[in-house]
Amino acid sequence: MLSVSHLSFAYSGKDVIDDLTFDVATGEIVALWGPNGVGKTTLVKILAGIYLPRRGRIVVDGVDSSDSPLRYRRQLGYMGDAFPLYDDMTVKEFLYHRARLKGEKIIRIRYRVREACDDCNLGDLMKTSIRFLSQGQRKRVALADAILLRPRLLLLDDVVAGIDEESRNAVVAALKTVSATSTVVVTGHERECLSKFVTRFMEFE
Repeated sequence: MLSVSHLSFAYSGKDVIDDLTFDVATGEIVALWGPNGVGKTTLVKILAGIYLPRRGRIVVDGVDSSDSPLRYRRQLGYMGDAFPLYDDMTVKEFLYHRARLKGEKIIRIRYRVREACDDCNLGDLMKTSIRFLSQGQRKRVALADAILLRPRLLLLDDVVAGIDEESRNAVVAALKTVSATSTVVVTGHERECLSKFVTRFMEFE
């Protein structure tokens, strides 16, 4: 589970996050909505270990981000609002490359890539060059990367913005699967879009 205690963060001396405390259990998905500039992305980047808080404590599955930063980060899956993909690689090549970078054992990479592609409905696109993918398909590749090693905490910033219905349904299906063993935090600045996503998630069978 994710436990955040008295978290604070400031830009240029101005508080962006002030004394934030919350817990999220394994199997739960939390959606954070708000207009641009309210601190959603900042919070996600703090949880991902990209930004360091001014004060506070973050614990995932018993591992403190300050006491054991490497162990903490190994438990994370992160997809930012901007996600770098390699256009000259196929989907399969990219995910194999990412699995190796994440330190997965060679013997398990094939299984991990196939599992992530199945979860994100990318099976028919594995041999397709990334440069030919739509925006929704590219987001599904980025999501597959984030869930490759079945993280304990999955952080998704603006995951459903600008994607079509097929990709939105694929994201919902993937999160339904991953959330069985993960804590998931998603953000969005488009209220209607995020609301539809949450509704679709609740209705998904």
